[in-house]
Amino acid sequence: MVNSIPVVAEQAREMTLKIILSRKGFDSASGGTPSPIVDGVPKSLPIPSGKYPSASTYGDLGLGDIVSRANRKWTADTRCHDDPMFWEDRCAFGQTSAAQSHLAKNGVGVGDVFLFFGLFAELGSNDRHHRIFGYLRIEKVQTIGSQPSGHEAGSTPRKHPHTIGRWDAKNTIYLGPGKKANKAHQVLRLTKPGGPVSYWLVPQWLHETELTYHRRAERWGEDGTLHVVGRGQEFVADVGDIPEPKKWLDQVITAIGTDE
Repeated sequence: MVNSIPVVAEQAREMTLKIILSRKGFDSASGGTPSPIVDGVPKSLPIPSGKYPSASTYGDLGLGDIVSRANRKWTADTRCHDDPMFWEDRCAFGQTSAAQSHLAKNGVGVGDVFLFFGLFAELGSNDRHHRIFGYLRIEKVQTIGSQPSGHEAGSTPRKHPHTIGRWDAKNTIYLGPGKKANKAHQVLRLTKPGGPVSYWLVPQWLHETELTYHRRAERWGEDGTLHVVGRGQEFVADVGDIPEPKKWLDQVITAIGTDE
């Protein structure tokens, strides 16, 4: 009987799923402008590194011209917080402090999926909106702690910022399959058509399963809208084994992976 306990636990974990809507990239507070959509391609701009250590500049990421066009304050030589980091259909994402505590409290782990979203607009357009720009399906969770060695993220193309310098004890990296969107598909848009930015058009199941930081009834409209909180990084939906969220997630990941 003792040997059966881990098997039961593993089977229970396989039946559950958490979808994490994770806010990343430029906005009016971090970077000062939306990330741009250029020729139909969303270009998520990592925030300037600021107090955080960084091994990357916007130029290193091929974003030098784009970031200077979005906001003249930043140049190709500006160091940035390259996180989440995507390469070869893989992703490494770091989190720490209160946001990591929130993820841990809600049991986020192997098999769960991060959907990274941010503020976007086409260059010269006033249609500022939130949209999903990438995903990470968690394959490994590694607690790094306050003094990383620099190699915890494995074979990333550059040193991941959460493996450089000093952090707090909650410093953690999530690793697994992942990809950035190469087209601004409509299914990846969160903000309802016509805005405002903080009003999302969401599937009904999200209201039923709830979303952390959004449990107040007045945030949910009868028309399928959600008034999203102004700040906060990680919003967790524990969808269990309900079919509808999994179908929606498959649609989102398929859209991220296609250029058509």
